[in-house]
Amino acid sequence: MSQPKLSLSQLEQYLSRAAWILKGPVDASDFKVFIFPLLFFKRISDVYDEEYQEALNASDGDQEYALLPELHRFIIPEGCHWNYVREKTSNIGLAIESALRGIEQANQEFLYGIFGDAQWSNKNKLSDRLLIDLIEHFSQYTLSNSLVDPDILGQSYEYLIKHFADLTNKKAGEFYTPRSVVHLLGLILDPHEGESVYDPACGTGGMLLECVDHLRDNQEDFRTLKLYGQEKNLTSSSIARMNMFLHGIEDFHIVRGDTLRNPAFFEADELKTFDCVIANPPFSLKDWGAENWANDPFGRNIAGVPPQGNGDMAWVQHMIKSVNKTGRMTVVLPHGALFRKGAEGKIREALINQDLLEAVIGIGSNIFYGTQLAACVLVFKQNKEKARKGKVLIIDASDQVREGRAQNYLEPDHIKQIYSWYKNYNDVANYVQVADLAAIKENDYNLNIPLYVEKIIEDNLPSVEEALADLKTAWDASLEAEEKFKRILDRFII
Repeated sequence: MSQPKLSLSQLEQYLSRAAWILKGPVDASDFKVFIFPLLFFKRISDVYDEEYQEALNASDGDQEYALLPELHRFIIPEGCHWNYVREKTSNIGLAIESALRGIEQANQEFLYGIFGDAQWSNKNKLSDRLLIDLIEHFSQYTLSNSLVDPDILGQSYEYLIKHFADLTNKKAGEFYTPRSVVHLLGLILDPHEGESVYDPACGTGGMLLECVDHLRDNQEDFRTLKLYGQEKNLTSSSIARMNMFLHGIEDFHIVRGDTLRNPAFFEADELKTFDCVIANPPFSLKDWGAENWANDPFGRNIAGVPPQGNGDMAWVQHMIKSVNKTGRMTVVLPHGALFRKGAEGKIREALINQDLLEAVIGIGSNIFYGTQLAACVLVFKQNKEKARKGKVLIIDASDQVREGRAQNYLEPDHIKQIYSWYKNYNDVANYVQVADLAAIKENDYNLNIPLYVEKIIEDNLPSVEEALADLKTAWDASLEAEEKFKRILDRFII
């Protein structure tokens, strides 16, 4: 009897248990540095074994044939397989380090540097006993293609990324954007078959994978998407690449690097452009590279030089410069980007006058991990629809949240409502205003949402006539009650 496929809940428990094994000697914020590489190591070892067995069966047991590199997605050199490490009883960390480096070197085109730089051989943190427990724990399931769907494995992976955000709750937003916010951005961006998608601050790859899911939901062929991402953090960029493989994605390019200082993607000596650009860059980044921006060699200062201590508008300009002539972009920023003056105000003015901004969506506070700041979504299009030219859709969705004890949440109904407001592009009392450029100019290019979306408080007070009629009714009733009381009293007085 064949083993049934693993369920999502089984995999989530499996990964949570791995975190508990590490708890104590390893800080919760570092769990991902060790668990993700081990999961990926186990996965590619099991897939290799499955490919080997299939080739063996197809060749009537020809072992030499079954080992041919062209029959395997990844090469696993001798002494670098999971089972080899599992047999070790001492210096386990050294054996893991050696195996991971060996696999990276044998698959440099796809896996170079993918396992990160964790110090596996640090016995003060990772004793042989702990690593044996961890290896044995990961060994309880076979993670082959026949037993684990890549999408389910990828979902469990994302669960653990969120789980770490819950555990650490410090700077977690740097590597995890709430799934609901990601889903909203994907709906608005609306990628389609054959298009290219770029995230210049891709973290662990959630935004790019949302675009894949968007095509799946629309019954389009997600394999035709071309995915590009850049991420400065080594661990996050490695996880993003593993995440792509674990979701079964093959056509992707994720590069580690500082996007604002050293962008990674070029075409004919210019920045490469894409159909869709999507990002949740780090909010109000201080050390972002202002020293090079005035004479930016990549021509990204299309609207001006952002302030030295805040990179929000640098990300916006980099993203706009990365959108092709018919492309569009969605970006999450802190609310301050809508109204801060000085250099940012001048950049905002220039972008609005270029008629690139299509929509501003204010979302509720305390939705992101590690910050109670309210955020906004900006939507830009290089070529806006005729009916939307010279206008900006402004949405106040600040009350579209479910309040929690420590965190607020965007629920599916909230996302549906916000998206319908965006699609319908009509004024809605208390929530939506279509503002023309003249109105925005009148407000000195300040996009602070309350300037446009006025909250009408319904006091439900009656008119003077209604109040007087109610008062007369009440007076008559009181007189009648008084008479009734006197009659009752008279009966008892002798």
